[in-house]
Amino acid sequence: MTRILLDTSGLSAFFRGRTGVVEAIREADEVAVNPVVIGEVLAGWRKTGGRYERDLREFLQGPRVRVVNITEATSQNYAVIVESLRKAGKPVPTNDVWIAASAMEHGFAVLTTDRHFARIPQIVSKIAGP
Repeated sequence: MTRILLDTSGLSAFFRGRTGVVEAIREADEVAVNPVVIGEVLAGWRKTGGRYERDLREFLQGPRVRVVNITEATSQNYAVIVESLRKAGKPVPTNDVWIAASAMEHGFAVLTTDRHFARIPQIVSKIAGP
């Protein structure tokens, strides 16, 4: 069973029709996003006057798609990841740590186009190609 959690770059790449991402989502048994990803996408689309928000709503209503919430367990995972990255001297943007913490909590691989997710040893990341 393939379970993926999209980060913002992955979801954005999907909406742009990037082949590798579209195929990975099509093949997944379960697809998730968390509120951080939704917020980042919505913030990016603000400059378009909300023109794409309908696309996001339709995507989120897909039969294999779910939104995973940020919980106390997510916060614990966040702390573990931050400490690990700090010790390794390999910083990652804060919002991406929250995304990774959600993936860790729910057992998802992160589908992304951002290579820095590979620095997070607590998760499996799938770096999508073209």
